[in-house]
Amino acid sequence: MEEAELPPDPAPDAELAPAESAAAHPIVFAPVVPISAVPAPIIPAPIVAAPTPHADRTTGLVIFGIAQIILGLLAALMIPLVALAAVMSRLGPASSMHPGQMISGASTYFFAAIVFITLGIGSVQYRRWARALTLVTSWYWLIMGALVTVLITAVLPVMMKTLLQTQQNIGNAQTPALSPTAMAIIVTLVIIFFAFFLIVVPIAFVVFYGREDVALTCRDRDPIERWTDRTPLPVLGASVVFFVGALYMLVVAATSPVFPFFGRYLTGIPAAACLLVLAAIDGYLAIASFRLKLAAWWLAIITLALRLLSMSLTYVKADLVQAYSQMGRSDAELRMLESSPLLRGHVFLWWSLLSLLIFLGYLIWIKRYFDAPVVQPDALEALAS
Repeated sequence: MEEAELPPDPAPDAELAPAESAAAHPIVFAPVVPISAVPAPIIPAPIVAAPTPHADRTTGLVIFGIAQIILGLLAALMIPLVALAAVMSRLGPASSMHPGQMISGASTYFFAAIVFITLGIGSVQYRRWARALTLVTSWYWLIMGALVTVLITAVLPVMMKTLLQTQQNIGNAQTPALSPTAMAIIVTLVIIFFAFFLIVVPIAFVVFYGREDVALTCRDRDPIERWTDRTPLPVLGASVVFFVGALYMLVVAATSPVFPFFGRYLTGIPAAACLLVLAAIDGYLAIASFRLKLAAWWLAIITLALRLLSMSLTYVKADLVQAYSQMGRSDAELRMLESSPLLRGHVFLWWSLLSLLIFLGYLIWIKRYFDAPVVQPDALEALAS
């Protein structure tokens, strides 16, 4: 019987074959790289507009700011002088100053003092709002100052001669008359004084604060956006005019309420009511025009046209001296008003009409700012970059 053959033993290297295979093909592990050594993805840096090179005007801002503070102090000193003039007028032979005139003059100087001192301090501190407000108020100051200087140059010689004659008649005294040479010297000095403060000084402010490097200096020193940056400067100027007009209407309503109303002068309570309404309208226009509301522009055009029509009809038909007589002014005051070259021929009244016509043309010119959306200065720089 044959023995069954057993299966052959496995080769001694059979179990080691996988190991040898593994050894023949070893597993290679990737080296561990620290996270910090992995290069970060390249992200392009945001484009930042380089600051515009400009001259540093901080010294000029301080100098002009101090000049405004000095002007404000001079205006404040005029307040007690107005009160002194009112007291002295009661001691002379001529008529005394009306209390409304004293209050109106003192209020004007008080407001001017506050404005000059505030803007001067802001300029010394390089504030954006101070530069913007100084620029627009200086333009207003220059335009009105030029008109006032022309008016004074035309009527001052006649006014001084009339004033001397009136004082002689009222005082019943033979006051020695001034020689033509002395009169010419006085008139010339007065005109030079008014021309300096009403034309030369505002021109200096307009030229300096209108420079681009002054605006850039204020922007660098005062990087925070201010409320004056939210509207174009020409519109800001119109808003300032409306604000000043509202204050003026309030002062007139409280001191000497006279209102030209389509062919006749209103006095007393009716005139004060009309002036208060106009003050409210001007106050609204000051705010609404600053916000570039188109409805405010149309309201300004309509109300200004109505004012021009009402003033023109009243100046042609009515008598201002008679209106003052209804307010209880003395005979001496009425005689001085009648002899005044400012009221004779309605010179001052037509001058007021000319001022309103100029402002009406200005409002028509700034209409474009109410049609287009406002782009802030920072957005303009981003677009330019």
